[in-house]
Amino acid sequence: MKKIHELHTPVTIQPVDRIEITVLMDNYIDVLLGSTDVVTRPVFLNGDEIPTDTVIAEHGLSMLVRTFQGEESHSILFDTGYNKTSVLFNVKQLGIDISGVEAIVLSHAHMDHTGGLYPILEELSWSAPLVVHPEVFTSPRFLKWPDGRMERFPNTLVREDLVNRGAKILESQVPVPLANGAILVTGEIERKTTFEKGFPIARMMQDGELVFDPIRDDQALAVCLKGKGLVVISGCAHSGIVNTVLYARKITGIESVYAILGGFHLTGPFFEPIIEDTAAAVKEMDPKVLVPMHCTGWKAMNRFSEAFPDAFILNSVGSKFVLS
Repeated sequence: MKKIHELHTPVTIQPVDRIEITVLMDNYIDVLLGSTDVVTRPVFLNGDEIPTDTVIAEHGLSMLVRTFQGEESHSILFDTGYNKTSVLFNVKQLGIDISGVEAIVLSHAHMDHTGGLYPILEELSWSAPLVVHPEVFTSPRFLKWPDGRMERFPNTLVREDLVNRGAKILESQVPVPLANGAILVTGEIERKTTFEKGFPIARMMQDGELVFDPIRDDQALAVCLKGKGLVVISGCAHSGIVNTVLYARKITGIESVYAILGGFHLTGPFFEPIIEDTAAAVKEMDPKVLVPMHCTGWKAMNRFSEAFPDAFILNSVGSKFVLS
């Protein structure tokens, strides 16, 4: 097996005419947001009556990613939210059919991205390929707070349980092409920036000792939009959102960045000090569409909305982003 970051030539990625990203779960819901030429917001009506149910939000993330090239289309599911039932509930509310997804990709092992996986696997009528970094099965993992408190992450991914529920597990540290080469799973992300140093209170057991957890299983998606450049979709970006985009550029050989969507993990006192460095680095990338989600945090969201008045779009559960 090739070792991470030893790829000497870019991985071929097939450009696509259109990308549709439907947000099945995020931390935020606002049913009064308007649509634009990039994002379509869901309308919830029973005839002309406002229904008593709508989609729900939680501290989690899940997206349905579809690509279109000529008459050919593909779809994958990226992450599965936190609660066991929330993503499937939203799928029903949005009237979306996920039975045709070709693969499920997990950005990393944390419960807010994997919690709905088992019920989703049971919902599918076929054995779904599950693309993961090998270290998603690392357990136990912890948060060690400055006051000494230790909190253990729930072990939401058990290999035997996944196989019993019909998952075909594909473990890879290096990039994995999906959707006939149109979607690239980055695999383990190279960390180059000086300011993105990971989650400082993350811990894991290694050889019987409690050590820093670099969350090496963090990975993202890269798609090439024909004539416009890369679309990078992150889960939590524990590697750093700047590192994530830089690595997507490296493995594809494509410099132009058209869109960045997903969690940037800039919330809370451990990460707020690097908001300005992150915004400055993203500014140099000059994305035309910028959609921070999930763990980005209010302060960072507000800063990005100021720094990118034309590119920034506020996300909400159920939003469909159409890039073409």
